[in-house]
Amino acid sequence: MIRKLIGKVLRRPGKQVLHAKHYGIRRDQLHSAALKVCDRLQDAGFEAYVVGGAVRDLMLGKSPKDFDVATNATPEQVRHVFHRSRIIGKRFRIVHVPFFERGGEEIIEVTTFRGASDAPTDESGRILRDNVYGTIEEDASRRDFTVNALYYDPNREVIIDFHHGVSDLESRKLAMIGDPVKRYHEDPVRMLRAVRLATKLDLAIAPATKAPIAVHARLLENIPSARLFDEMMKLLLSGRAWDCLTALRENGLHKPLFPLLDKLVSQASTAAFLKKALDNTDARIRDDKPVSAGFMFATLLWHEVEALWQKKKAAGEHSVPALVDAMNEVDAKVSRRLAIPNRYGAAMKEIWLLQPRFEQRVGQRPFRLMEQQRFRAAYDFLELRAECGLADKELAEWWNKFQFADDVMRSSLIASVPREKQEAPAAGAKRSKPRRRRKPAAGQSGE
Repeated sequence: MIRKLIGKVLRRPGKQVLHAKHYGIRRDQLHSAALKVCDRLQDAGFEAYVVGGAVRDLMLGKSPKDFDVATNATPEQVRHVFHRSRIIGKRFRIVHVPFFERGGEEIIEVTTFRGASDAPTDESGRILRDNVYGTIEEDASRRDFTVNALYYDPNREVIIDFHHGVSDLESRKLAMIGDPVKRYHEDPVRMLRAVRLATKLDLAIAPATKAPIAVHARLLENIPSARLFDEMMKLLLSGRAWDCLTALRENGLHKPLFPLLDKLVSQASTAAFLKKALDNTDARIRDDKPVSAGFMFATLLWHEVEALWQKKKAAGEHSVPALVDAMNEVDAKVSRRLAIPNRYGAAMKEIWLLQPRFEQRVGQRPFRLMEQQRFRAAYDFLELRAECGLADKELAEWWNKFQFADDVMRSSLIASVPREKQEAPAAGAKRSKPRRRRKPAAGQSGE
């Protein structure tokens, strides 16, 4: 009775119109660009709502990162209202509406209501194209989880709920709309989303939604590697990366996505290394600091690279060529499932290549190492290894002192390195007079 009085339920089966303020959502909490998109579309005679994750997060007292808009206007009609917008995508056509605010470009993603139709699928049931448009009721049924099928009208200040998403949020439950098995076949990535959202938002996956995941995990093998990489990044940048990876493994989703996870967590030292790296990433996200994707993947794949590197050296290969071969082999192996973009892969490999150079502490080599673009990220990586007992702590401490010391102290530090820990300069290497070096900036390097 109280819910009906507060929510002002309309006498329409499956549809509830609820006063948003009673659930902690106010118009002034929305991004100004999202408000402008809704206002202009409504002024042009169309329906327009803030939809999905933004509404869900506001109800949970969180600050949304993205504000998506759903409308009954077609992409071409949206394009006509916003002349600077652009239509993107083939499988799902959407419109990106740009706004230049807060010192940079803000993109509001606008989608047209999807219709209930027999979209073309492949042999596994995965939807290939889905550009048939329909009503808001049909659009709600096409969304994945009940908590993502919430529509907020900023002008009327109401939430429209077709699938009891509000009550599921109040019950801290993540439930699939429709038959979970059919929905996972339509888009296997929904299994990854279920694990990520449940972990990130502290929701319990409904039994009927969770049960088919382990059985149908292999459906992910039919997903393009570039799309899997995007989903992996969302997991790693969720703010609870370690918990997400743990949940992946518990549900059997890591095998088609990141099978190396079993090997990483099977040993206490490597598990501690990975957890600490991901915890550091979570902390940077909480503090709104930049995060290096290259650094993250360097930590995820290092132990496989190092094991292969040591194996090649034991077989008689020279150290640096052996490391390069190991890096390339692991990269090729992982890329079959995760298409790591070149800009991240290059940063990852530079961090790895600089690791053996930290051992070289004679002559001008320390100075030249500090001039490398990825020096700070590589040092952070060395320090992380040392903290977990996977590298010499004395070496990490030496470099911590050296990079912030003056020229006199640096000369003293070089002279203090035990002879057995020094590597001789390469034959014919030129010696130059030490120059004053700029102190490196703190934090993970950018890309």
